[in-house]
Amino acid sequence: MIEIAPQRLPTLSRWFPTGSPGLGALAEHVLTTGTGYWWADRPDRPRVLAVSCADHVLLRGDPSALTPDALARFADRYVEAPARCWPALGSAFERVVPRERMLYVHQAQASVRLPRTPRGVTVRRLTPEDVPALAELRSESAWIHASWGGPSRLATSGHAWAAFAKGRILSIACTYFLGSAYEDIAVVTVPDHRRERLALACVAGLAADIQARGRTASWCCSRDNRPSRLLAWTAGFRLTREYVHHATGRALARDVRPTPMPASGVASALA
Repeated sequence: MIEIAPQRLPTLSRWFPTGSPGLGALAEHVLTTGTGYWWADRPDRPRVLAVSCADHVLLRGDPSALTPDALARFADRYVEAPARCWPALGSAFERVVPRERMLYVHQAQASVRLPRTPRGVTVRRLTPEDVPALAELRSESAWIHASWGGPSRLATSGHAWAAFAKGRILSIACTYFLGSAYEDIAVVTVPDHRRERLALACVAGLAADIQARGRTASWCCSRDNRPSRLLAWTAGFRLTREYVHHATGRALARDVRPTPMPASGVASALA
């Protein structure tokens, strides 16, 4: 597949409907923020279209146009595609592992009172001055700002809340994919502070901001991630749908061009 610039995108309504919760907000996020890539099997009248951001890919179109070479650039990603495309994924990678996912939407007030913040801990919205603290997160937590293109863009976006102690981030909740009707959120807490339930306070602040912006918060997690499911329920999210995405392994195709720099976002492409 080849990268296409946002201004060359076809009308996207049939490919990626607007106003979708969860991973469905990824396409709108890429258009709005400019972080991510658009791919097609050909520049004019594409039969297959994909959009990628961070380590997630949405793939749509005619599976007969998908070849191992075309899919190779989506190695080591999480690919969400219609069932008719699954055989093509299986022929393109050494392994393709289905992962059951659960989609929650914010529908209720938190089911418990927010815990008292420990002494010395402050929970608040991130500001541009918090870039160094966000950049200092351990490598295993750095994925939290990947969908924004790095610590600076997330910290200055106004779409994240965090718990701080002595200038260090202990927990953070942010909008991971920004859509027109939904904001799909992500949460991470450093391991030695997970029992303090700081994530719940961060999620509550973020969810209130999202509601004030006239949108609804959504939350996706693995069926096997019981702590995330419990946190979602406690924060007022309710299950609305279950789906499957696929974790891909090493590509079987050998010739894969390097991924280019992110294209600029063009909000009008979804009009």
